[in-house]
Amino acid sequence: MKLAGLKSFENAHDESVWAATWVPATETRPALLLTGSLDETVKLWGSDDLVLERTNTGHCLGVVSVAAHPSGLIAASASLDSFVRVFDVDTNATIATLEAPPSEVWQLRFNPQGSTLAVAGGGSASIKLWDTATWDLIATLPIPRSEGPKTSDKSGSKKFVLSVAWSPDGKRLACGSMDGTISIFDVARAKFLHHLEGHFMPVRSLVYSPIEPRLLFSASDDMHVHMYDAEGKSLVGAMTGHGSWVLSVDVSPDGAAIATGSSDATVRLWDISMRAAVQTMSNHTDLVWGVAFRPPGGIGVRTGRLASVSDDKSISLYDYS
Repeated sequence: MKLAGLKSFENAHDESVWAATWVPATETRPALLLTGSLDETVKLWGSDDLVLERTNTGHCLGVVSVAAHPSGLIAASASLDSFVRVFDVDTNATIATLEAPPSEVWQLRFNPQGSTLAVAGGGSASIKLWDTATWDLIATLPIPRSEGPKTSDKSGSKKFVLSVAWSPDGKRLACGSMDGTISIFDVARAKFLHHLEGHFMPVRSLVYSPIEPRLLFSASDDMHVHMYDAEGKSLVGAMTGHGSWVLSVDVSPDGAAIATGSSDATVRLWDISMRAAVQTMSNHTDLVWGVAFRPPGGIGVRTGRLASVSDDKSISLYDYS
């Protein structure tokens, strides 16, 4: 497995680029790269050439997270203004505006079935679930305090929720917090199941394997990437190599590799079976806030793609093979 640098786009946004995801291909168009920036815009890019397809405005503060519906028809962006904007990918028409006070939204993800949008609620220490048919709030999942020495923190601020991920079957939801714990929920019952321990600094990114549905990957400011059996509550692997915070993680569609982005300004490719980094890419000059593999599918798509976005305002695109 390897990455090959394909294209970098300098000054893709006017400010730091904090978020990236792929909009799946539809019958009429290929996959698109969706990016969000502190310049308050969301941009859509061609997946092979990074040609700018559209710039969306509508937020009053920086965009910190973007998510795409599995249909490829709609997407959502979350901003520090505490609003989530849901929009039509092809027309940019606003479909819904979700207000998420009292705290800003840090991450949002559609479930694999496309029926629910999960929103990680920052200082509210909860995950909110929105029905994508009606855009009604259907559940609020509070994050319980973990057992052990960390409970000596009386302010409660440590349960600030930063990240969220759905299991491939949509039955489980994982969320990462500022204190390093990961909480697992049974979505159908809206029930907290257990914590996953091991990190001791903020968990900024989570992703489940598409191949091994119990396998969860986490990226943390403690410079570690963890692999958990999310059902068995066990840490099955820990990988190190970045020289600073690990800000983002994504898993390849074949489930064989993960990519990570770090505040050490590098992107790393890791072989899951070897549990080791096999490649380091140094295209960026500042923190790498997002890495995202292109989903499979689409007309004429033969190769894998990875995108990365950074505080240096640039986007990099790589071949993955």
